[in-house]
Amino acid sequence: MADEFPGWPPRRPPQDPLAEIRELLDGMRSRFGGGRGRVSPYLVGLLLLVVWLATGIYIVAPDERGVVLRFGTVVRETESGPHYHLPWPIEQVLKPSVTQIRKDEVGFRTVDVGPPARYREIDDEALMLTGDENIVKLEFIVQYRIRPDATGVTDFLFNVRDPQSTLRAVAEAGMREVVGRTNIDSVLTEGKERVQEDAQQVVQAILDRYASGIEIVTVKLQDVDPPNQVSDAFKDVISAQQDKERLINEAFGYANDVVPKARGEAAQLLNEADGYREAKVREATGTAQRFIALEEEYAKAKDVTRRRLYLETMEDILPRVNKILLDDVAAKQVVPYLPLDQVVKPRRLETPPAEPAPAERPRGR
Repeated sequence: MADEFPGWPPRRPPQDPLAEIRELLDGMRSRFGGGRGRVSPYLVGLLLLVVWLATGIYIVAPDERGVVLRFGTVVRETESGPHYHLPWPIEQVLKPSVTQIRKDEVGFRTVDVGPPARYREIDDEALMLTGDENIVKLEFIVQYRIRPDATGVTDFLFNVRDPQSTLRAVAEAGMREVVGRTNIDSVLTEGKERVQEDAQQVVQAILDRYASGIEIVTVKLQDVDPPNQVSDAFKDVISAQQDKERLINEAFGYANDVVPKARGEAAQLLNEADGYREAKVREATGTAQRFIALEEEYAKAKDVTRRRLYLETMEDILPRVNKILLDDVAAKQVVPYLPLDQVVKPRRLETPPAEPAPAERPRGR
C-alpha cells in the first residue's frame, strides 16, 4: 500500500485492527490540517455539509410516484426519475408503488396459500340478506391500486388512516347494498356478473366521496352459497331450475325444427291448391267457350253439327272398348262367333258371409 501511494504510513501487522484507521487519520491531519495533531474545523464542516446535501438526492422508480413532505406537509409529487429534495429534517420523500395490484378478502381469510390452499370463513362478513328476504353466504375479493392521478397518492397516504381496513368496510357495505336489492335466485345463478359490476360501481363511488385515492380494479365473487343449514334444499332448487331451463331449451329446439317444416308443408299445399284452382277455372272456361262455339255452329247447321258430334264421340269411345266385326254372312249364321271369354270378364267368387250362430235359448229348470 505504501509503494502504490507514497506518503501514506506503512501497513501495520493485523494484530491491531484499529492501527490502520489511526494511521489514515494521522495522514489526513498532516496533509490538510497544517499539523499532525489538528484537523481544520472548516474542512470538517464543509465535508459534513456536502454529505448532508447529498442525502437529498433520490430516484423514483418507473412503478412509483414520489411525494415530497416539508416538515410533514405535502409540497409536491414527482414522476419517475432522479430528483432532489431538501435533506432531512426539512424535507423527506415517500415513494409508494402506483402499479402494484393489491388484494383484500371479504368473508374469508387465506390461512395458507398452499398448495393446497387453506381458508378460514368469517360468517359475520359473509352472511347477507337478499332482496327477497333470504340469507346468502357470499365471499369475494377486491383488487385495487393507488389512483395514479395528480393527487391520488397524496390522498391514499394522508386522507385515510387505515386504507385497507377502510376498503374492507366499504366493500362489505357496498356488496350488502347490491345484494339487498337482488333476489337470491339471481345471486346464486345467472346474476353474478351483474352483482360484481354493481358492487364495483358502488364501492368506487363511496371511496371517491372519501377522497381515499383508491381505484377499484375488479370485484370478484369467490363462493356464493346458501347458509349451511339449508344448503341441500337450495341445491335441489337450483337443480330443478337447471332442469327447467334444459327442458325449455329442448322444447324451443323442437319447435324450431317442427314449425318451419309445418309452414313449408302449408305453403306447398296452398300453392298446389292455387294451381289446382287455376287449372280447373281455365278448364271450365275453355269448356264453356267450346260449348258456346258448338252452340253457334249447331244453330247454323244442325244436321252437320249433330253428325260431327256423333263421329267425334265415337272416335273417343270406340278405341277404349273391345270390338268384334262381323260381315253379313257371319251375322246370318245360327251360331255366330262370340268369344265369351273376352267379352264377359269372369267375376271374382265372393265368399258368402258366415251366418251367425243361433243364440242358445236358456234352458228351463
